[in-house]
Amino acid sequence: MHLAYPAVLSALLFCTGLYGVLARRNAILVLMSVELMLNAVNLNLVAFDIWLSRAAEETLHSGQALTLFTIAIAAAEIGIGLAIVLAVHRNRGTADIDKLRDTAEGHESHPTDGSDGSDSDARTAGPADRAGKAEATA
Repeated sequence: MHLAYPAVLSALLFCTGLYGVLARRNAILVLMSVELMLNAVNLNLVAFDIWLSRAAEETLHSGQALTLFTIAIAAAEIGIGLAIVLAVHRNRGTADIDKLRDTAEGHESHPTDGSDGSDSDARTAGPADRAGKAEATA
């Protein structure tokens, strides 16, 4: 078998995983896409190991050993990643990456009824403006 077949398949798998990481909003689907990318790398490691072992007199199979190491690291990563996603889902009620990013940066949801205009001014004002307003109201 030629080296081009597994290399093309690996490139397709990696591109599919990359699309999943960039386009998905659910944290579990992003983790699955990362796993797909790691499997594409593993396929490349094994394919190049087989290809290079035909040319070399000694067959060390270092690509296959590195693949086993990568599989072990990926299993630990997915276990810890899923535990983190489940803990965040229990606390926040969502696994949507955009909503989690907004809460991590300190962005709060703005009230849509517009009943209190002073809160929106306090959110956009700097620390010096807030101090001046506090002295003016006191």
